[in-house]
Amino acid sequence: MKSKLLLFSCLATISCTAQSKDTLAEKVIIYQLPNGSWGKQLDKKAVDYSLPIDKALLSQIKASGDEYATIDNSATTKEISILIKAYQSTKNPSYLKSAEKGINYLLAMQYANGGFPQYYPNTSIYRKQITYNDNAMINALSILYNVAEGKNGFAVVDEILKVKSKLAVAKGIDCILKTQYFQNGKPTIWGDQYNETTLKPEKARAFEPASLASAESVSITKFLMMQPVTPEIEKAVKSAIQWFKTNKIEGYSYNVVKKNNKAVRTLAEDKNSVIWARFYDLETNRPIFGDRDGSIKYNYNDVSEERRNGYSWYVDSPQKLIDKDYPAWLAKNKFAE
Repeated sequence: MKSKLLLFSCLATISCTAQSKDTLAEKVIIYQLPNGSWGKQLDKKAVDYSLPIDKALLSQIKASGDEYATIDNSATTKEISILIKAYQSTKNPSYLKSAEKGINYLLAMQYANGGFPQYYPNTSIYRKQITYNDNAMINALSILYNVAEGKNGFAVVDEILKVKSKLAVAKGIDCILKTQYFQNGKPTIWGDQYNETTLKPEKARAFEPASLASAESVSITKFLMMQPVTPEIEKAVKSAIQWFKTNKIEGYSYNVVKKNNKAVRTLAEDKNSVIWARFYDLETNRPIFGDRDGSIKYNYNDVSEERRNGYSWYVDSPQKLIDKDYPAWLAKNKFAE
């Protein structure tokens, strides 16, 4: 009798655990679009999961369609991670099911050449371009890499999805290698967005010219460093690092402060600081700055005040890549610099 009672208690515990709920995950499921993805905005405002879902908000959510499906601004990839984490703590099967639906969306949106558009199935304006901007493609590939390798809680994902994800990651790496930009036969870094057919850099929004993109190239390089090394990956990584070393801007800092609840961004002389421009000319490596009217400026202070303060024009993330990540990668693989 005692053993039966113990068994009953264990089963009850399992049942309760399986039905336990995570408040954030419950909201994430409600926001999920029919094709398995998530949007980044609702009624032209950023999705805010802290808001209580009343009838009015629920009506707005239900009115959203697949045309809003995107991986921009970490949409979809963020939600998949939230659901996997929630499943780890609750074992609620609905969270895993919803996450797997999101993973299927990522697999469905990938182009045959391995690239990822910013939106899918919406192909209007620049949304169909292969998009590294704001780490969209790398975020998607990172999720699929975790699925394929069973890392960071993703070991629970269906085995068929693991196999598909492994193939998708391989295709993605091939696309990354093919889109590394060459100058006079020498590989450099990557652009923000590319034509999905020709794999040539293209402009996106008016202030985002076809260019070499420093911030996104840091994330791309770090993703390549995570992979088993091939001669092609070794060359790509070393070439990117060399480009970063050559094109750093010494003696300046880029500062952001809040004034009257608005960001004010300034470029200032600072002998102890090293930064990189957000965008560089594809052929000359000269820092460039876009504006609302589609014009390109070569002096930061010539950019309109609205865009100068409304967009991040310099970064310092390559420094950590050069000083810490790269030496660790060289040592791990027993490479000479």
